[in-house]
Amino acid sequence: MAHSSRSWRGARTPSALKRVRQSARRRQINGPRVSETKTLVTKAGDLAARGEADAAHAAVEAAVSALDKAAKTGALHPNTVARRKSRLMLRVNAALEGGAVASAAKPVRQASKAQAAKEAKARIAASKAAKAKGEQTAAGKARAALSRSTRETAASAAAGAEANPTKATTGAQTTAGRRTGAAARTAAGTKAKPAAKRASATKTTAAKAAGTKATAAKSAASKPAARKTGTPKGSA
Repeated sequence: MAHSSRSWRGARTPSALKRVRQSARRRQINGPRVSETKTLVTKAGDLAARGEADAAHAAVEAAVSALDKAAKTGALHPNTVARRKSRLMLRVNAALEGGAVASAAKPVRQASKAQAAKEAKARIAASKAAKAKGEQTAAGKARAALSRSTRETAASAAAGAEANPTKATTGAQTTAGRRTGAAARTAAGTKAKPAAKRASATKTTAAKAAGTKATAAKSAASKPAARKTGTPKGSA
C-alpha cells in the first residue's frame, strides 16, 4: 500500500522522507546564520560608504567573524566565505580611500582545552602509526625485536671492550695469530702436496726405466748362450 496518493510527486521512500526532514531542520538552523552574515556585510559596506572609518572597521570585524563561524558550522561553503570577505575588503578600502585599511581577522579557534588536547593526542598517535606501519604486522614486530636485540648485544660488547681494553686487544691479537698460523699451515700444505706428487712421479719413472734396462740386459745375455749350445750345421 502506498504511503501517499498517486498525485504526489515528492518523496515516498523512508530514506527520502528522512532527507526532507533533515533539510528542513538544517534550513531552520542555518537560515538565520546566513541572514546575519549578509546583514553584517551590508552594514559594513554602508558605514564605509558614509566615511565612518572607526564604525566601518568594527563592522568589518563583526562581519568577518560571522562569516568564519558560518563556514565552520557548514552554513556556507569555505570558498563562498572567502569570496565574500575579499569583496568586502575591496569595497571598504575603495570607499575609505586608504583612510582605514581593513584586514580579515584571523579565525578564532572555537574549541575547549580538553578537546584540543584530545585532538593533539589523536594526531600524534596517527603520525606514529603511519611511521611504524611495518611494525604492525607479526613479521614487522619480529624484525623490530631482532634489530633491537642486535643493537643491545653490540652496545654491551662495546661497553665491555671499553671496560677491558687490554683483554680485548690481547684477544684480538690471539685471534689474528691463530688466523695467520692457520693460513701459513694451509699454504705450506698446499705447496708440499705438489712437491710430493712430483717426487713420487719421478721415482716411479726412474724405477720403470731401471726395470726396462734390466730386462733388455737379460734378453741380450740369453741370446748368445743359446747360439753356443746349439748343433752346428755341418755335424750331422
